[in-house]
Amino acid sequence: MGDFAVSDDPRVQAQLDRLDALSVPQGRLGLDTIRALLKRLGNPQRRLPPVFHVAGTNGKGSTCAFLRAALEAAGHRVHVFTSPHLVRFNERMRVAGTLISDEMLADLLAEVLDEAEAAGIGASFFEVSTAAAFLAFARTPADACVIEVGLGGRFDATNVIETPTVCGIASLGIDHEAFLLSPDPEAPKEPHIRIAFEKAGIAKAGAPLVTLDYNFGMNEAIDAKALQVGTEVIRRTRDWSIGPTQSGFAYRDDKGSLHLPLPALAGNHQAVNAGLAIAMLRHQNALSVPDAALVAAMGWARWPARLQRLGEGPLTALLPPGTPCWLDGGHNPDAGKALALHFRERRPHIHLVIGMLANKNPNALIAPLADRLASVTVVPVPGHACHEASAFNHVFAPEASASDSVAEALKRIEPAKGECVLIAGSLYLAGGVLRENDEQPD
Repeated sequence: MGDFAVSDDPRVQAQLDRLDALSVPQGRLGLDTIRALLKRLGNPQRRLPPVFHVAGTNGKGSTCAFLRAALEAAGHRVHVFTSPHLVRFNERMRVAGTLISDEMLADLLAEVLDEAEAAGIGASFFEVSTAAAFLAFARTPADACVIEVGLGGRFDATNVIETPTVCGIASLGIDHEAFLLSPDPEAPKEPHIRIAFEKAGIAKAGAPLVTLDYNFGMNEAIDAKALQVGTEVIRRTRDWSIGPTQSGFAYRDDKGSLHLPLPALAGNHQAVNAGLAIAMLRHQNALSVPDAALVAAMGWARWPARLQRLGEGPLTALLPPGTPCWLDGGHNPDAGKALALHFRERRPHIHLVIGMLANKNPNALIAPLADRLASVTVVPVPGHACHEASAFNHVFAPEASASDSVAEALKRIEPAKGECVLIAGSLYLAGGVLRENDEQPD
């Protein structure tokens, strides 16, 4: 099955049903299939405007949001391809600044699926989605493309892009182990180095590779790949840096300093993601992006379900008035650390409502948040195999209880003054929450 996409438009839904029926042969890796499909479609990936290509374990979507905001603040029209979607499949493709229309989406998916079937190409859900996005972007004039890697980098379908303008790698950590740590005689064996090796697979000759500063030998793995393809690495702390100021943060590189307000996106880690986006923009030569646009992007960037404060809606109405309710789709240890840092600084006790897929580590969020948890309620992730309540029992956290839905969980919570609610553990769960609370991403 694919990503359980649904649509209110019957023409789109007919194509999403075809998408969901696709499967990937066990163990298939590589770019041969997506290249064969794109060749049938006239190789649209070769007719894109300047491409900003972003990989990473955490933060790559937020980095893309900052890139888009800065480019649009500079007056550029921007295509964006990200994944997964939260409520509507259309969220994956922003064509010249606007979410793709149902009419265009239905036509593109049908065209790609028909070509794949006619040629007997066993493309996956993501490969078809990527090909459809590249078709849309090649046919619609724009000034830039912001492309988020789906999974990994080296073998990700987006990695058919041959001449990106600049590439970036966000925060790295262990996730998607079944795919990214699968046996490969050409890849490093140490898990952290292997992850860096896979993400660095997006590096291309002549396109600066902008990164954070990593450890466990990860920097060296990225340097080796950059040397192999013939490009330079622009690394945080060595080549660019950020630091706090009284009113926000400062970005510095060899081009000078820039003082910025804190991002509107919640969480201290968002300043790092913003810094990565700024470094990518300042180390490319395809488009002009003035400093004023970088400053404006701090307030313009939006990225739903990443430490999002939910507004008034049917779900939040189930809580006592004034109770802060946060939503986050993070599901790995690095996401747990970012959540813990955000809430530790604000010092509230948290009523955690969590749903997590069965292939994720239940301690990823519970362990870092344990000392702040007032209650833990475990809910299912509809349509997915997920952990039961017993998986979330942690020695330093309250005993987890089960509830049939997020709505039922919120009805049962009795927060004291100053306490908050956090719904977390899965982007699939987050999408359902946004739908139920009438907060559809636009």
